Amino acid sequence: MSNLAGKVAVITGGASGIGEATVRLFVESGACVIIADIQDEKGQCLVQELGAQHTQYVHTDVTQENDIQTAITQALTSFGRLDCMFNNAGIPGPIGPIESIPIDGFQKTMDILFKGVFLGMKYAAPIMKEQGSGSIINTGSVAGLGTGFADHTYSAAKAAVIHLTKSVAMELGESGVRVNCICPGGIATAIFGRAMGLPVETADQTVAVMQHVLTHNQAIKRAGLPKDIAHAALWLASDESSFVNGHALVVDGGLIGGRTWSESQRSSEKIMGAMNIS
Repeated sequence: MSNLAGKVAVITGGASGIGEATVRLFVESGACVIIADIQDEKGQCLVQELGAQHTQYVHTDVTQENDIQTAITQALTSFGRLDCMFNNAGIPGPIGPIESIPIDGFQKTMDILFKGVFLGMKYAAPIMKEQGSGSIINTGSVAGLGTGFADHTYSAAKAAVIHLTKSVAMELGESGVRVNCICPGGIATAIFGRAMGLPVETADQTVAVMQHVLTHNQAIKRAGLPKDIAHAALWLASDESSFVNGHALVVDGGLIGGRTWSESQRSSEKIMGAMNIS
């Protein structure tokens, strides 16, 4: 397992889903973590469970500059440095055809998914540049790499995150700071459940629905789990990925790789059958 002993991280959206799984894994790997979220009760419970010597919770609305600054300042005040900034907080976008998308839903989605990432990088960058080291990780999505995986606004925001990641990586890499993003596929989390119209708290139902859907759409026959993304973040935060910069790491079970072999075979058989070819 990658070693984060002595490292300090700020994880936005750290109280649930992918963020929570990453907080747990980072602490297990030796890091101290600031849990930055708006879910106060969940964040405080996580601190009580993992220990205040390793974690602290800071109420953080990622669309607000002061909140981002406060979370980063808390990392410096409590733990003395900032080695990893994981800009992970997210929501699903408004669903529907382009003419039906409300401007307030569009703006909220872009503010959280794109502006929030921008602000996290903006305020982590000078600290890491002065240190001469650091890893910034942004949560992208396969929806930012291809169409048809999510709603229009979410997809556009994630495409912007991926490109901004690459652009900033070319700047900060010269100061010894790496910037990368992770592009999850279908991950069984509450955010995905909400996007599918499921009640927020029905995690078991979310997993069950996604297991059924993804069995037919990707080579690895299971739903993605928050820990799958957490392990990718762990590697990008560690020194083991010290030569990786400006990369969009796809973690999707093969979802965007194309049609599965068995599906292609079945389609070929149908076509040949329709043409009476033996």
